Amino acid sequence: MSAGASAIGGCSSFCAAEPSGINRIYRLYREEGLMVRKRRARRRAVGTRAPILVEAKPNARWSLDFVHDQFACGRRFRILNIVDDVTRECLAAIPDTSISGRRVARELTALIERRGKPGMIVSDHGTEFTSNAMLAWAHDHHITWHFIAPGKPMQNGFCESFNGRMRDELLNESLFFGLDYARTKIAAWVDDYNLRRPHSALGYIPPAAYAASLSTNAQSRAKPAEALIATG
Repeated sequence: MSAGASAIGGCSSFCAAEPSGINRIYRLYREEGLMVRKRRARRRAVGTRAPILVEAKPNARWSLDFVHDQFACGRRFRILNIVDDVTRECLAAIPDTSISGRRVARELTALIERRGKPGMIVSDHGTEFTSNAMLAWAHDHHITWHFIAPGKPMQNGFCESFNGRMRDELLNESLFFGLDYARTKIAAWVDDYNLRRPHSALGYIPPAAYAASLSTNAQSRAKPAEALIATG
């Protein structure tokens, strides 16, 4: 018998006696007492994902999101932006080097004390928004929290649009020398945005003026609310 034939014969005998592929791997795992570690399912926050319609009034729905930047020294910071989806007002723009779920809850509590309770809050699944502290806060305050679908940032389009404008007009054009300086610059920009900046979706009036018009006449300028649907 040739060497080649002997090799083939030996290989055939080995294959017949020894399982190959996945079966062989499972046998070795069993013999060594090993276990295949199962992936833990990712926790999904409790909240609605249904499409939403809201009334044309302030506080009908708020959107939350973070935008990131860095100081002149290179240290990074983030800004929690809260936007009224109907009036397009920036209700809060909170910069800090670290913002936890508990901090978000405190800021929302303070905002509700100043402005009143929202009918709904929209956000992504960021860990700050899905933390136990945040979920408990929403439950205790009887707030409906709508989580957008993963990978669909435009379902939070109002806050995303605001973030883009802040990025283009402020963050990309500014050099921040520290947190206090950033807070001052951001607050001044937000005041200008709310009080003096005409907004095309609001009939070219500033967000604060539009909010005042809705508060005095619930039927005025209802057209923009017809487009508020779309987070599901």
